Formats: sequence, structure tokens, C-alpha cells
Amino acid sequence: MPKKIQRRKKNTSRTPLFLGTGIILIGVMAVMLLVFGEKDKAGSNTATSGLSSSPSSYSVTPVEVNYAAPELSLQNVNGQIESLTDYNDQVVLVNNWATWCPPCKAEIPTLEEYYKAHSKEGFVIIGVEAGESEAEVAQFIKSSVITYPIWIDLKNASLRAFGSSGLPNSFVIDRNGIVRLTWVGEINREMLEKYVTPLIVEN
Repeated sequence: MPKKIQRRKKNTSRTPLFLGTGIILIGVMAVMLLVFGEKDKAGSNTATSGLSSSPSSYSVTPVEVNYAAPELSLQNVNGQIESLTDYNDQVVLVNNWATWCPPCKAEIPTLEEYYKAHSKEGFVIIGVEAGESEAEVAQFIKSSVITYPIWIDLKNASLRAFGSSGLPNSFVIDRNGIVRLTWVGEINREMLEKYVTPLIVEN
């Protein structure tokens, strides 16, 4: 009996020690989670703010493809009907966009700068506005930097022709009428120079 009583006393004395250790470990883990969670949150916020404040720090990467360009004819902002086949001798970047789309508007200055830099080399950008009226698009253009051709696409014919619904999306057609590059989302100048320029200068 004395031995049993003594053994029980030893086991009982260990219980608070285990509980105390467990509580301490839980507390340490909670503090670590809180600290690292705040660091991750801060890092995420920093990265996000960096993307929005510096367009050149973010860009989608074009995907290389190889298929015949679809037939597409639409009215431009000047009321004239144009077709992709009118630009067969040029490298054409078709950019599907909308006046209400933030990333679409964000990449316009980049596209405009690239267009001005390469337009004399047989390169053109055709901005196809998805869904807005001619008057609305014309009003938007007046307050923007756009000088490349803009087409009006009230019924989203371009989106259906290219099989892409996300905006902005872009397709690059070479001088032989073959779609060579495509991407969805905002692109920066570095990516344009890296992927599109070689198509402009190739024979």
C-alpha cells in the first residue's frame, strides 16, 4: 500500500509539469504564427502595391501558338469597315479591351509606346473595344494617348473569333496571317520587346 500511494503521488506531481509545458509550447506557437502571419501579410501588401504602382514590375508572359488568324471585319471609330486581311503585310497585335476594364486601361500607355517605336517597321496594333458604342469609345479615346487603330465590337465578334473571353487579351499575327503569340492580362514593355519584336524583324 505505501508503495502504491507513493507511485500515485509521483504521477500526480508530473501532471502540472506536462500541462505547464504544453501551455508554454502552445503560447510560443501562437506568437510565432502571429509574427510570421503579420510578416506574410505585410510582404503580400508590399508585393501588391508594387504591382499597381510600377507596371513594369508585373507582366503576363506570351504563349507561343501556331494557327491561321480568324476572319474578322469590324467598323473602326471613323465609321469605316476594316478587316484583318487589310493588314496581311504587317505584324498585327489584336488587343481586345474595354473602357470599363482597369487592366485594359493600365496597359494602353505601354501598347501605345511600343506601337510608336515599331510602327515604321510594319507593325500595327488594332484595339478591339468589346461592347461599347462608337460614341462612348470615341469619347474615351479623346482623353487617352491612343493613336493606333480602334475597332468597335458591339457583339463581341472578336472574342468569339479568337476564342477568349478574359480582358484584356491579345493575339499577335505574323505577316503570313498566322497567329504566333497570345496572352490574357496586362503586359509590359520588356515582354513585348522580348517576344513580339523578333516577329517584326524576322523575314
